Amino acid sequence: MKNTFIDSGPLIALFDKNDKYHNKVLAFLKSYDGKLITTWAVVTEVTHMLSFNLKVQIDFLRWIDRGGLEVIEITDKDLEKIIHFMEKYTNIPMDLADGSLLVVAQNLQIRDIVSIDSDYDIYRTIKKEPLRNLLKTPN
Repeated sequence: MKNTFIDSGPLIALFDKNDKYHNKVLAFLKSYDGKLITTWAVVTEVTHMLSFNLKVQIDFLRWIDRGGLEVIEITDKDLEKIIHFMEKYTNIPMDLADGSLLVVAQNLQIRDIVSIDSDYDIYRTIKKEPLRNLLKTPN
């Protein structure tokens, strides 16, 4: 099974029917055959952005609980790498959620991501490897 990281933007769009990316993300996920992975920093960001409706937040958390995606822990050792990336990309800027995804992607050697952000066109791993945004490229 293919493993792919998912950023907060597509998750927000999936659970906010008024989001301009809702239909695009929904169509992508209906055709996607693999496991979606994210970090707790992303989950926190998504629930904050869905704070307009507690029921929507709970629906999102229940979806995770039913296996909608796997949530990966970041460790104390990952913080140094996240700080490195945040300092490197201060001009974009990179936030904790993006940094956590880049570090965990590097740790697990996964290069595919689902994101609506163009930032992932710029970000590179420590080994200067790009991530491939599946929402922008054909599967």
